[in-house]
Amino acid sequence: MAKNQQPIAKRCRALGISPAVMGYSKKTSNRNPGGKMRRKQSEYGIQLTEKQKVKFIYGVLEKQFRMYYEKAEKMEGKTGENLLSLVERRLDNVVYRLGLCSTRREGRQLVNHAHFTVNGKKCNIPSYIVKEGDVIAVSDGSKDTNRFKAIAENDGSTLVPKWLEKTDKLSGKVIALPARDDIDYPVEEHLIVELYSK
Repeated sequence: MAKNQQPIAKRCRALGISPAVMGYSKKTSNRNPGGKMRRKQSEYGIQLTEKQKVKFIYGVLEKQFRMYYEKAEKMEGKTGENLLSLVERRLDNVVYRLGLCSTRREGRQLVNHAHFTVNGKKCNIPSYIVKEGDVIAVSDGSKDTNRFKAIAENDGSTLVPKWLEKTDKLSGKVIALPARDDIDYPVEEHLIVELYSK
């Protein structure tokens, strides 16, 4: 299984995104302070940066991201919005959005280790695309682990997006498909579409 192991703070700085988007609230990079002495980016460079930003946030590599784009292109509506909706509906991201883990990378690992169920069945595929009405919960065997006990004892102050609903502290439900305004980081998806349309 291939995975992205780039340093978070360094990559966030290069792509111009906040580490908070990745789930890291206290990460910063002190390398090259004030070093924005880069030449003006070309049109292709700007488009490529937008694509790399989305790929990095969701931990998706090129082959899979291209597959998502082709799938989004066949769907009704705007291709860019469909693409963001598809990556937002990945199981590892949904687990992170529900507050059952602190980062998407951690969510990916927990899903890989079969700590979650979708509609009562164990699922260990981080790229599984959830559908409207799906119920995501911590599996019975994992509820006793220290990690999930701490979440259950927490006051539940996690901010859950409006397309998800927390049914209790260790489970949630997909009540709608994510819309464009549910994406909480700055991205210009039309640039990704332009890049792939060439």
